[in-house]
Amino acid sequence: MGARQHHTAAAAGSVDDFEYNWEKLQSAIRDIHLKNTGSLTFEQLYRHGYKIVLLKMPERLYDNVKRFEESWFQEQVIPPIFEVISKNLVSVTLGSVPGTSVVDRRAIGEKFLKVIREAWEQHEMSMNMIADILMYLDRGWSQDQSRPGIFAATIGLFRDHILRTGIQADGNPPCTVFGILNATIIDHINMEREGDAIDKALLRSCIGMLESLHKTDEELEDEKLYITDFEPEYLQKSRQFYKAECDRLLRESDASTWLRHTQRRLDEEAARCLTTISPITSDSIAKVLEEELIQSHLEEFMSLDGSGVRAMIDNDRTTDLAVLYQLVCRVDPDREALRKAMSNRIIEQGLEIEKVLKNTDFSAPQTADEGPAADGGDKPKPKTLNASAQQTAAALRWVDDVLNLKDRFDNLWSNCFSEDLILQTAITKSFAEFINTFDRSSEFLSLFIDDNLKRGIKDKTEAEIDVVLEKAITLLRFISDKDKFVLYYQKHLARRLIQQKSERQDVEAEMISRMKRELGNTFTSKFEGMFKDMNISKDETEAYSKYVRGLGASDEKRIELSINVLGGNNWPKEIMGRQTGLGGQERTDAAYPREIKALQESFYEFYCKSHQGRMLNWVGTLGTADIRCVFPKIQGKSSGPLSRERRYELNVTTYGMIILLLFNDLPEGEWLAFDEIQAKTNIPQPDLINSLTSLSVIKATRVLLKEPPSKAIVKPTDKFTFNREFVSKAIKIKMPSVNAANKVENEEERKETDEKTNETRKYIVDAAIVRIMKSRKELVHSELITNVVQQLASQFKPEINLIKSRIEDLIGREYLERADAIDGKPAYRYVA
Repeated sequence: MGARQHHTAAAAGSVDDFEYNWEKLQSAIRDIHLKNTGSLTFEQLYRHGYKIVLLKMPERLYDNVKRFEESWFQEQVIPPIFEVISKNLVSVTLGSVPGTSVVDRRAIGEKFLKVIREAWEQHEMSMNMIADILMYLDRGWSQDQSRPGIFAATIGLFRDHILRTGIQADGNPPCTVFGILNATIIDHINMEREGDAIDKALLRSCIGMLESLHKTDEELEDEKLYITDFEPEYLQKSRQFYKAECDRLLRESDASTWLRHTQRRLDEEAARCLTTISPITSDSIAKVLEEELIQSHLEEFMSLDGSGVRAMIDNDRTTDLAVLYQLVCRVDPDREALRKAMSNRIIEQGLEIEKVLKNTDFSAPQTADEGPAADGGDKPKPKTLNASAQQTAAALRWVDDVLNLKDRFDNLWSNCFSEDLILQTAITKSFAEFINTFDRSSEFLSLFIDDNLKRGIKDKTEAEIDVVLEKAITLLRFISDKDKFVLYYQKHLARRLIQQKSERQDVEAEMISRMKRELGNTFTSKFEGMFKDMNISKDETEAYSKYVRGLGASDEKRIELSINVLGGNNWPKEIMGRQTGLGGQERTDAAYPREIKALQESFYEFYCKSHQGRMLNWVGTLGTADIRCVFPKIQGKSSGPLSRERRYELNVTTYGMIILLLFNDLPEGEWLAFDEIQAKTNIPQPDLINSLTSLSVIKATRVLLKEPPSKAIVKPTDKFTFNREFVSKAIKIKMPSVNAANKVENEEERKETDEKTNETRKYIVDAAIVRIMKSRKELVHSELITNVVQQLASQFKPEINLIKSRIEDLIGREYLERADAIDGKPAYRYVA
């Protein structure tokens, strides 16, 4: 009985002790909220909380603190907030009432945000102090009970009793304080997006509150109110804003404006995440902008007339292109839209080059080559380009324009596209496409190199020469029919070497060395053989001169001979002499004058001493001769050039020399008919026509007179005599050689080249098929076709029909045989 009375007294004492300590704590909490903390000491307040826990009443203390805070919210915090949540605020933030000025929206919004900020900052500060004085409660009880700490429980009250408080405003749907807070913050950010000034620090404080509060008292890191409730709505509203903005830009602006605007928006949002919104939203808001401002209408902006990609490229808007590239990279790792737009423009401009070429007049007068004037007077007048020279000029223009276009896109690739490998591949494919669509690209490139190596590198520095060579190699890489290019280059190189037109032999060698690295030794072996022949010929000429001097010949009229001994396998057939003339007639050897024939026999005798068993065929199509020519004084002329004897040095072709020597013994007033000249010289008719035309039609070099006189090319019915009244202002005269220069082929010549190329390709395809089948023994039809195309891709692109016909031919010649079908597919077997 006594013990039970003692226990009851103890319990009553505990309650009294609790009430006493709680009263002290409650008074202190009120003072903390009221900021009357001057008389409070941490140690005393801590002891009150400590004693309650020792009294084993921590839960009662925990609940009392929460109830106090809830009452405080109802009495002190919520009323001021509701005072600023006016009907107008709800309507503006949630309903976007039209007609409300930005100034009004900003004012009522800032008023609301400041009240929320003040309430939050006061609550956060108070809860920190309360959590400190009740520290023992958390240590001794909360953790053991798996309940949120006192700070988490009390700080969360702001979320539950303030932010989640419902509001019913007339004419508006039900909402919460948090809903108005979100809408107000987003509305202010939209004001800033529209160019208005806002209080960033105020917004940042409110955002900081949302980053501090969690969705529940468990305070999970990924469940902060900012992440769960604010950010999704912020991103959704931002998406709506930028979608509408992009639609407006597409209607009202050009591509350049869109680019600058989009880049500015990206920069603004990145900065906003650092100064106003949380940095964790940076990637998410960037993605919104990428989807709404870039991706949604990318191709439409890029294709806008007058401002899209086409206009940017055509007008060298490098800044716009650089920005475009950066924006495209954000949304399209494959750069598909940009690749497509750029490729289309490259091909269009490439085809435009060809179109402009066809519509350009290349007959503009060119300055004539001048020699020393014989009788004084004015310099020769510029002459108009003939048809052949016009075609050659067009070829050079095409190559220059293509290379300039390549330079332009290379500069764009380097300066605007960060040397992107994906775009580099697109550029390369596009250039290859339009270059190989043009059926004269191989020939034109060879002519470009020919022109530069003859005269284009004169006075250029080593660095400038290197640029020219590299441009040629660059263009060569695009050409798929490299075997056709080699055919043209062989022909053009041959003329340069024989006519001694090359500006520098070391540059010629460097060009071949670069081609060898690009194409392989197979392509350039004949070029190297041609140079070897020329070097040997130089040695042979010097040795022959010593041989002649050793014979003791002292004839002052002895003819000086410079010879080129050419190996037939290295040189093109056109250079080695006509195989067939017009109408298919066989090649015939010209009838050389007795003086020349004696010289030929002398050299052959010398040559055979060191080269037994070899035959020499004399080719007169590309040789030249220097002839001293005397034109007599004309009777009855007492003044002027015709009143005295005139001496000139004529540089003519070998055939021109043969023709002119016929007129040495021709009496004055006599004429030689075309048929007579052909019978005496045995020169093929096409070459004879060309030679006589250069000697009798062109005014500046008319050393023969033609009957009937005309400016047309020579006809087989014409007749000729020595022009005794020929006068020239130059002493050394170079007779123009029709068709001697490298020029663009006409349709007939090009057809012949194509036939020759196709004939050669048959053997190359045969060899590839045999190589493949010999290593594989047995192969299905489709795989054989694929392997042949891959193996020959570096030389040319073989047509499938050609490969099929060569397979059939090899079967007929018993190199292959048909095998049993593999998986139902036709197959072939190699016959050893």
